[in-house]
Amino acid sequence: METLSDYFSFGFHSSARFLHSSLVFTTKAASILAMFASGKVNHKEVAVVLRESFESLGATYIKLGQFIASAPSLFPEEYVNEMQKCLDSVRPVPYAHIRRVVESELGDSIQNIYYSFDEKPLASASIAQVHAAITKEGLDVVVKVQRPDVHITLKTDMQILGLLTKILEWIAPEFKKSGLTGMFSEFQNSILQEIDFITEAKNIEEFEAYLLEVGEERARVPRVYHSLSSKKILTMERFYGVPITDEKGLRNYTNNPRKVLNDALEIWFSSLATKGFFHADVHAGNVMILKDGQIGFIDFGIIGRISPNVWKGLILFTQGIGMGEPKMVAQGLISMDSTEKGVDPDAFAKQLENVFQEMESLYLAVAEGDATGIDESKINHMMYELKEIAEKNGLKIPREFALLMKQLLYFDRYVKSIAPEINLFRDTQKFVTR
Repeated sequence: METLSDYFSFGFHSSARFLHSSLVFTTKAASILAMFASGKVNHKEVAVVLRESFESLGATYIKLGQFIASAPSLFPEEYVNEMQKCLDSVRPVPYAHIRRVVESELGDSIQNIYYSFDEKPLASASIAQVHAAITKEGLDVVVKVQRPDVHITLKTDMQILGLLTKILEWIAPEFKKSGLTGMFSEFQNSILQEIDFITEAKNIEEFEAYLLEVGEERARVPRVYHSLSSKKILTMERFYGVPITDEKGLRNYTNNPRKVLNDALEIWFSSLATKGFFHADVHAGNVMILKDGQIGFIDFGIIGRISPNVWKGLILFTQGIGMGEPKMVAQGLISMDSTEKGVDPDAFAKQLENVFQEMESLYLAVAEGDATGIDESKINHMMYELKEIAEKNGLKIPREFALLMKQLLYFDRYVKSIAPEINLFRDTQKFVTR
């Protein structure tokens, strides 16, 4: 998207999408330009209008909201907090449309491809929906199918967003200084990876290869059926079990839920430490205990990769929180930035005192069993403060760090529910077993 012609290369579907987007932004977001023009910007109000606009437009815009919510080190606090409410739950696509996508991608009638295919989806979201099916060989599978025309919609949305980025940088130069173009490029790359199911299949198999390489038998991932998959279709083994947060359900499959959780932590941390690769969406539904007692990791649409510097910094950072050592937290943040030059850990730790106290009180609340002590808005506020202080010292906190922290907080919620004696932040290193 380097020239104006790139921004206006619309076909019929794209033109309709462009008109719809323009109508939504005109009716919902006209007040934003008025605020910027007046010089009196209420960012909380702007964030609400944007979130409502994103939900109305669906697809790319919902993903953009989720991207903003996942990156407190990149975006202002008001926007990150508001985008936590951006819901990716949409009306299912009619079965006839899903059938056409499957048949077009796999080159045969659905009756010839699968023994059976449930018309009612198991789940429906802005990019794809999931259906249960049985293969001709009698295997239980789930089939993730992209919504019709989603690629055209995404292309159009990216053109519109690219144009809006240029306009914003033109009317408000501070956006250019904030690196808006770089943020847009990062979002574009992330969403293009998420809608490429061949990439998701590779992510699944990369994690499986790691499990095989280290002889890890406590966990597995769904088998991918490549002959029944494409860029828009992903057919995978269906897992039966319960989320690891369901303590009552866990007892149907194990008499030791604490061990299951400990195993899941060891496996996740070890892949991070040895490969720099991690499942970046370990919310309750994506880590399961299966009927055979193994741990199942599912949904690899979002994965993270970190450098050795970020891993080293993460260890110091988490141990510093767990041990009440602000200097160690400061050293962890310094270690994450390979370009840092001459940052004084003592002075940096002094500047971090207030945010460190917030971290400590949050950690203590959870350690004492107050599961409500952790919420996204508090974490995002702290990440924003960290970003501000780090930037004043010439440091940059990588986005992967925010992704990592969110996964740790997911796990910490599970820990406090099932195994409260575990100190996840202090004992991070002990979970790296291989």
